[in-house]
Amino acid sequence: MKVLIVDDEQLARDRLVRMLSDMPGYEVVGQAGNGMQAVEKCELTQPDVVLLDIRMPGMDGLEAARHMAGMEQPPAVVFCTAYEEHAIEAFKVQAVGYLLKPVRRDDLIDVLGSATRTNRAQMAALARDEGSQRSHISARTRKGIELVPIDEVRFFQADQKYVTMRHPGGELLIDETLQELETEFGGRFIRVHRNALVATKYIEGLERNEEGQYEIRLRDVPGGIDISRRHVSMVRRYIQKL
Repeated sequence: MKVLIVDDEQLARDRLVRMLSDMPGYEVVGQAGNGMQAVEKCELTQPDVVLLDIRMPGMDGLEAARHMAGMEQPPAVVFCTAYEEHAIEAFKVQAVGYLLKPVRRDDLIDVLGSATRTNRAQMAALARDEGSQRSHISARTRKGIELVPIDEVRFFQADQKYVTMRHPGGELLIDETLQELETEFGGRFIRVHRNALVATKYIEGLERNEEGQYEIRLRDVPGGIDISRRHVSMVRRYIQKL
């Protein structure tokens, strides 16, 4: 079984490596010190299981796990945590593997023997329990998983069963719904149409096109985004507060 170890503390990683080296059938295929590195190493090494610290600088373990769950072949994820008891209940409810720090060898053997692949629903539920927002949005492309900082996203737009994410590098299709995105990032994006969310920090103004249709102008985005009639007054009030 291929294992990826993720922890921002080198001593913690070394300890897990030593324990796994004494356990037949397990191979450590990589290490990472933060969430961004973890996603990249996971894509590169294709591990069967990831031993994932939660509290890390930058992208934390919960967010990294959500991105991993969107991979074509997602790994099983085992969280290594010093969480208090009430937080551990969230893992139990979502049937997600976890280890309490400092990790004991017997516990490691038990959890690896029962580790199962997590899915997006489980990861999203854990994030809600934490009240956390992702720092990045992931998209599966021919290059693998691409991560775009949420601060760089200009808008999300739905077209039938797909959602397009616009950012400085272009556009990407993502496997999420506008409702999910609005729930998670409601304070940073505003709905201007049943099929569109725009980033409030990039709003420049409101105007009418030649057909009399209201549009919202966004910085660094050519053209405008249509605003539905039901959203015009709300968007206008919001812009007036800027």
